[in-house]
Amino acid sequence: MPHSSSSAPRDSLAGVRLARGASPWLLPTVATAAVSLSRARRSGRWAALAVPTTALAAGMLWFFRDPDREITQGRVISPADGVVQSIMPWKDGRTRVAIFMSPLNVHVNRAPLAGTVTSVEHIPGGFVPAFNKESENNERVHWHFDTELGDIEMVQIAGAVARRIVPYVPQGTKVEQGERIGLIRFGSRVDVYLPAGIEVAVEVGQPTMAGVTRLDRD
Repeated sequence: MPHSSSSAPRDSLAGVRLARGASPWLLPTVATAAVSLSRARRSGRWAALAVPTTALAAGMLWFFRDPDREITQGRVISPADGVVQSIMPWKDGRTRVAIFMSPLNVHVNRAPLAGTVTSVEHIPGGFVPAFNKESENNERVHWHFDTELGDIEMVQIAGAVARRIVPYVPQGTKVEQGERIGLIRFGSRVDVYLPAGIEVAVEVGQPTMAGVTRLDRD
């Protein structure tokens, strides 16, 4: 049966479930908004500041939300919320499914299959917009999972705004399908390489939901 994956510890604020790793960005923003709101009644300058700081804090809360999900059954499920940007055959027979994540999406990524994390490699690079072809050379983290389908590769790619990728689990960790494994702060992209012989069930332009959208077809 589908299950809810909630194993990764998370930050929280006023009962809102937040992504692990959100605090360094979120807490200063919320604190500034709270101070400006408390002083707004006594000062026009603080009142003017309260509007943008409160809006920014609300935006941060929305961006760093981390809802629980009922995990879909399937061989390969989407690791990211977003939209399928491209589907490309690879020379070795695999198929790359690239998912573009806008700042409006949930940015917590999940394991596409159950298995063991065999490597987590951080590669420095640029910060071209994630929808740009040159984003292949962006800051990124390469993941490899040992699964029942063999080696599965996944790549988290930073975008023009995303300047930090936060892996949640180290090499050697056994993960369940749909388990939270990392966070990309702000707009970005996630690529999944499906093994040869796996038929793709999604199409370009299709919305995806991490842990819910199935990428393969029976």
